[in-house]
Amino acid sequence: MSRRVVRQSKFRHIFGQPVKADQMYEDIRVSKLTWDSSFCAVNCKFLAIIVESSGGGAFIVLPLTKTGRVDKNHPTVSGHTAPVLDIDWCPHNDNVIASASDDSTIMVWQIPDYTPVRSITEPIVTLEGHSKRVGIITWHPSARNVLLSAGSDNMIIIWNVGTGEALITLDEMHSDLIYSICWNYNGSLITTTCKDKKLRVIDPRKQEIVASNFEEPIALQEMDTSNGVLLPFYDPDSSIVYLCGKGDSSIRYFEITSEAPYVHYLSTFSSKEPQRGMGFMPKRGLDVSKCEIARFYKLHERKCEPIVMTVPRKSDLFQDDLYPDTPGPEPALEADEWFAGQTADPILISLRDGYVPVKNRELKVTKKNILDNKPPTGPRRSYSSCETGFSKVSLEELMEEIKYLRATVESQEKRISSLENLLEEFANGTD
Repeated sequence: MSRRVVRQSKFRHIFGQPVKADQMYEDIRVSKLTWDSSFCAVNCKFLAIIVESSGGGAFIVLPLTKTGRVDKNHPTVSGHTAPVLDIDWCPHNDNVIASASDDSTIMVWQIPDYTPVRSITEPIVTLEGHSKRVGIITWHPSARNVLLSAGSDNMIIIWNVGTGEALITLDEMHSDLIYSICWNYNGSLITTTCKDKKLRVIDPRKQEIVASNFEEPIALQEMDTSNGVLLPFYDPDSSIVYLCGKGDSSIRYFEITSEAPYVHYLSTFSSKEPQRGMGFMPKRGLDVSKCEIARFYKLHERKCEPIVMTVPRKSDLFQDDLYPDTPGPEPALEADEWFAGQTADPILISLRDGYVPVKNRELKVTKKNILDNKPPTGPRRSYSSCETGFSKVSLEELMEEIKYLRATVESQEKRISSLENLLEEFANGTD
């Protein structure tokens, strides 16, 4: 009799389990849009979810530790005039998130470590360049402040968020709606899928297609799933791809190898309720002491349910084979270096002692003045300098700066008054 040979893999027994009820996020008005994005983004500090909103588009941001019921008056992030279609956390700053909207704009937001009392309505920068809705945004994996967007105008724009400029525009490569986009590991290439049923590999800096119209796939996997879109999540550390069907109730996962047959089915995690969207935790946000190799944030109609994927191990020691060094929060390149042609892999960190998120770091945007015909030859001067003329800063920017400073002063005056009242109460209480 012949014996079936089972392929050896340390990931054959990945165990998926939802968290307990008190560790879920309840009573969230998850967006009911039929858009194909994940509606959810997560990092080591925060969970962001696109929600139902009147009078424009909005999403909420929750600290990961704020589980349980979400107050109906919880502050939102709301500045768009139409529904938010996609959100993505910056990989190099855990307090910065970008949002794309049906109003044709992209907004970049600074999220404080504390929970704000009021909704956040002022983005750090608004990026305008698309003529139709913007449905896809994704940050560069290794270069600081580089953001890619794609819209229903069949156009791809790559932005320098630090200056608010569109530095690369790809507007003639797709004749139909762009379905999805991803960067390669070092951010030198992008891959797109399109309504015209073509998959393109593009060098964005050379603005040319380097591969398209693949005739035969190296592997073909038939999926027993509904007609809903599949949300793929790839972990390069373990070479595992997870497929989450939107409107489905399953997460299927496969191991990718360099030898035929290349794609190996591992298992399926199934639950009773279908998912409206899905967030995927970066590797540095996982609990290595529990051999956790993936964590998903599954959106229901009114809640978000974390699902933990672990590889059972008997030892309590750090498992080197499960956790190779992984991309950390420091960028390998500045935006100008990447746009000039440099390429670098992400800077890796060890997870041996776990990862502690860094404190709030502000994203500074320095908009270049369109009135300047020549690039500045010396160091940039402060707006407060008496030598700063209108050739350095526009009247609109000055008015925005004055508006911001005035709002800051007013908020500080209220804070001072509140503290003085509190101090007076303490003084009266001790008499």
